[in-house]
Amino acid sequence: MSRARVQTVTSTPPGTVQREAQLSFDELGRPLRDLTFCVVDLETTGGSAAQGSMITEIGAVKVRGGEVLGEFQTLVNPHTTIPPFISVLTGITNSMVADSPGIESALPAFLEFAAGCVLVAHNAPFDVGFLQHFAAEQQRPWPRFEVVDTAKIARRVITRDDAPNCKLSSLARLFGAETTPNHRALADARATVDVLHGLFGRLGSVGVQTLEELQTFSARVSAAQRKKRHLAEQLPHAPGVYLFRDDHERVLYVGTSRDLRTRVRSYFTASETRSRMGEMVRLADRVDHVECATPLEAQVRELRLIAEHKPRYNRRSRFPEKMHFIKLTREPWPRLSLVTRVLEDDADYLGPFSSKRAAESCLSALHETFPVRQCTDRLARRPSRSACVLAEMGKCLAPCDGSVDEASYAALVRQLRDALLRRPDDVVETINHRMGLLAAEERFEEAGAHRDRLASFVRAAARTQRLGALTGCPEVVAARREDDGRWAVHVVRHGRLAAAGVIPSGHDAHAYVAQLRAAAETVRPAPGPVPAASAEETEKILRWLESDHVRLVEVTGEWACPVAGATRHLAVHDAVAQSRRELTPAAERRPLATSRRPRVEALP
Repeated sequence: MSRARVQTVTSTPPGTVQREAQLSFDELGRPLRDLTFCVVDLETTGGSAAQGSMITEIGAVKVRGGEVLGEFQTLVNPHTTIPPFISVLTGITNSMVADSPGIESALPAFLEFAAGCVLVAHNAPFDVGFLQHFAAEQQRPWPRFEVVDTAKIARRVITRDDAPNCKLSSLARLFGAETTPNHRALADARATVDVLHGLFGRLGSVGVQTLEELQTFSARVSAAQRKKRHLAEQLPHAPGVYLFRDDHERVLYVGTSRDLRTRVRSYFTASETRSRMGEMVRLADRVDHVECATPLEAQVRELRLIAEHKPRYNRRSRFPEKMHFIKLTREPWPRLSLVTRVLEDDADYLGPFSSKRAAESCLSALHETFPVRQCTDRLARRPSRSACVLAEMGKCLAPCDGSVDEASYAALVRQLRDALLRRPDDVVETINHRMGLLAAEERFEEAGAHRDRLASFVRAAARTQRLGALTGCPEVVAARREDDGRWAVHVVRHGRLAAAGVIPSGHDAHAYVAQLRAAAETVRPAPGPVPAASAEETEKILRWLESDHVRLVEVTGEWACPVAGATRHLAVHDAVAQSRRELTPAAERRPLATSRRPRVEALP
């Protein structure tokens, strides 16, 4: 049997043209000149491995910095007849592959040759797809190759004035490739190497210098935009927040990243193609940053800076103060009121809602279930007025004309308060029943309106209960081991991030946490479900606390959600809000929160 032919070149062989290294590449990202590429090409019996096509030849060239390091070539016995038209196209016949190794031997040899390289192919989904298919068939782990597709890049770089199309043969002619593609694997791989370096030359002139920029290149990024990439050079490779400013010091945009330098640079190079961001970059004169200890701290600082500066190019989180709440008033005859502020008045609040429309939808669901008065003026303890039309329709108990006594009305208000704060079942059952009746009468549009009201209520109640549980705790200290093995620690007080840090290697964990707590921000409690921070900040903190592998180091107070609370209905009604027509049966629902105190664990 024949064996794969592997040629390793340690110096430039005679007749080989030494490709010029692009010495102007800087060190942001992974410079192309420092990477080893394995350019691969396959010949096959057909177009789909999944439909039974087999590989008949593998050819590959390993190259770095313009220098060919080695070549790989082998015919592959497909253990099936090669179709005549394929033999005519490639010149590979059944007799040529009869003594060649099968794919079960050829594939491991190729993977060993390509180990540690960036894979390159012309129309990479085809070649890489075949290789991955047979690796899976052999139950062989597929290496985590990064892949560059020269056809995809060419479609972004080459115009019709350059070449009629982006076929390998056309690009080889355009870039003066030393090898003419001829549908043989090694020859086509050699031609693809020349095409790759030709594309490098085109892209280098517009500032594409690293693998990250190459993989995300878009011609929509203007030359003027690329010229500003020096604004990222002073930023660290660390998590934090970045602020684009114009020449008048106004903040244009605030963002966050785990790697400030890489992320900000992407705005000036390749990966940022949003038209609004292009406009923002044209106006940018400076980029400031705030380095953060952890990604969560960066996300929180981003929210606070957006709320402070209200940058014109940030679409979300600019107006956290524009929130709406539903308030159950404290007066002789309580009612539900739509408000924009939480006061220290001992009233009960549901929310916050991000829009007035969502709050009004939730308010309708509550009024449908609980016939409390809807008039807005204050009533005396013994009112003597005429009833409104809502009383005539049976939608209000009408305390205004004495139709209900104070004790009965108070009992209804207690049920309402319980639905808001602890158990939403009365609202869920009432609206579900109403939806069923409407659906039976084929009044589907009205049923849909009730569905949306119910979804608004369930989301708001769950949000209030979850936020209130955390903001009621004077302090929560939690830690999680990050990917680098170090522990990230956060101190949360009344739902606000008060301190963040990473325990240094070899440092005493308990002493570090004690220092972090001592230096943390003082946070005073205030009324309402989100007293010390914006709802969005507290929700980000909650998502981190609920993520995998987080350990609670210390909890001051009682952090608990009601077992029968709205959270158990949340998944169901979120799905309903996305146009599902049927609610999950109650038997399939399970609590997602308990009233038990969370377990507190010690750091190792």
